[in-house]
Amino acid sequence: MDETTATKLLDELRDGKISELLVKKEDFLVFRAALVKRSDFKHFRGIAQRGGDILYHYTKQPRS
Repeated sequence: MDETTATKLLDELRDGKISELLVKKEDFLVFRAALVKRSDFKHFRGIAQRGGDILYHYTKQPRS
């Protein structure tokens, strides 16, 4: 995964085209770099899965 792909997937998650996004352990560092650059960063909620993968959802309310 590259940052462009990560940004596209984050946009799809924000727009509701996909309901959740599974990021593999090996793609996490590239994905996170794209995620923290976003102004709506706090709307994304990641839940760690067994094995190191992360499942992301977009929330209407930003986390505090």
